[in-house]
Amino acid sequence: MILRSMDTIITVTITPIAMMLLFVYVFGGAIQTGTDNYVNYLLPGMLLIAIASGIAYTAFRLFMDMQRGIFERFHSMPIARSAALWGHVLTSLVSNAISVVVIILVALIMGFRSSAGVLSWLAVAGILALFTLALTWIAAIAGLSAKSVDGASAFSYPLLFLPFISSAFVPTESMPGPVRAFAENQPVTSIVEAIRSLLAEQPVGNDIWIALAWCLGILVVAYFFAMSAYRRKAS
Repeated sequence: MILRSMDTIITVTITPIAMMLLFVYVFGGAIQTGTDNYVNYLLPGMLLIAIASGIAYTAFRLFMDMQRGIFERFHSMPIARSAALWGHVLTSLVSNAISVVVIILVALIMGFRSSAGVLSWLAVAGILALFTLALTWIAAIAGLSAKSVDGASAFSYPLLFLPFISSAFVPTESMPGPVRAFAENQPVTSIVEAIRSLLAEQPVGNDIWIALAWCLGILVVAYFFAMSAYRRKAS
């Protein structure tokens, strides 16, 4: 399903890659981040943007399946009632993992280098997986509750905007006071900082625990509301 949708491939993979090329080769020389290799600084944020783009398609596909009555057909089969919903969640996890790998490969071509060991890369993969699951369950709420196709995917726009008001592109120290306060206390900054430190084999400090707390907290709350919405639709 994922590979057959050119819109999914373009939005989830090509668009973040184009942004990465633009920021590294056009804006990179004018942005002061305290690092010699801007692509190393930029990559974590690009990965989060790709995931935020990808989960919009989960909401869209879930909404369309509800409209076509596919869930009713599954409910008539001898399988768990939530199996179809979990199928969308797992599809989101796999498709976003593919997008992340492609973007990392392009970043390597652009000069990205990491001294991280296997454990650090596994930690990065774990954080990205948790982030994907958290956003996917938010997408499930939108897909199950929306009244139109546009409403099903529109929820992702604020999520796409969050990395721009974080440390994903520039250090928060360069931002005005109120903007900096928001940037330093929203989930994307802690997730970006944790991934960036892990890839650079630097101490992660409290960032990794804050990132995990955000991801797990959002995941639990979103899962609860998504399952509640699903039970209402399935009843």
